Amino acid sequence: MTPTLIFWGVVVIIALIILAVIFRYFPVMLWVSAQASGVNISLFQLFMMRIRNVPPQVIVRAMVEAHKAGIGLTRDELEAHFLAGGHVEQVVHALVSANKAGINLSFSDAAAIDLAGRDVFEAVQMSVNPKVIDTPPVTAVAKNGIQLIAKARVTVRANISQLVGGAGEETVLARVGEGIVSSIGSAEAHSSVLENPDSISKLVLKKGLDSGTAFEILSIDIADIDVGRNIGAVLQMDQAEADKNIAQAHAEERRAMAVATEQEMKAKAQEARARVIEAEAEVPLAMAEAFRNGNLGVMDYYQMRNIQADTSMRENIAKPLTKPSEDVTKKNSQNDNSKKTL
Repeated sequence: MTPTLIFWGVVVIIALIILAVIFRYFPVMLWVSAQASGVNISLFQLFMMRIRNVPPQVIVRAMVEAHKAGIGLTRDELEAHFLAGGHVEQVVHALVSANKAGINLSFSDAAAIDLAGRDVFEAVQMSVNPKVIDTPPVTAVAKNGIQLIAKARVTVRANISQLVGGAGEETVLARVGEGIVSSIGSAEAHSSVLENPDSISKLVLKKGLDSGTAFEILSIDIADIDVGRNIGAVLQMDQAEADKNIAQAHAEERRAMAVATEQEMKAKAQEARARVIEAEAEVPLAMAEAFRNGNLGVMDYYQMRNIQADTSMRENIAKPLTKPSEDVTKKNSQNDNSKKTL
């Protein structure tokens, strides 16, 4: 191989390396596409985007889309939003949609909504095409104690001015549920709610439930109302059962106190009998002491015994006779014994 061929081979290799580096850091085809679309951007600016770790194709596509839609966006605004962690393509899509729908949305507002963590493109779509949110079943009780289970459909539209710092769907659903409970609870009877379910919607809409939220409530429609249990009757039954248990507890307490008093009285009676027996046991000792001291003579003792015998006889005489049936039974038994003896 001649030195000339080697030289030209080295030149070709170096040229290919230089072209590869140029096409790597200088996106020529992307620059050509931008120029063909009417976007004024230099090849050096595209090279500086790669140095700043900004993908040139994302910025160029966003600038082309905005230029074709008639929206004036600068390269610095898009790069700053990308470096801040935003979604450039979503913001540009939202700006184009808002411009076509006649919604006043600036790039700074769209960028703030995007950096706040909300999908700005979806928000613009929801502002153009309202969203229907189905609430979970809401249980409430009318004044007559009948339980009602209501389901509502809330039609909301995104409020662009409240997307930053405004409450989300969960807050709207919670407020709507609270309004339904308040409306049903203020009704005199459940039948009036079943006859006019739109009264719930009217009362809820008057409360201004969308204040401070990222949505504007357009309508609240009651989709379904089911009749539940008679909560009033259940509460009355529970109260009656509780009152019965309390009364039984008081009665049991009084019975226990009566039994305790009875046992106490029996104990006192036994104690009194014991004291009587103890006193009676001291009588012979006292009599013996009286004999020894000469305070009681033999005649006095016999006279006391006679009085005791006379008292016992009178008590026996005063006792009622046996019943006739008992006498007949005794006589029959005596006759049987006499027959056996014979």
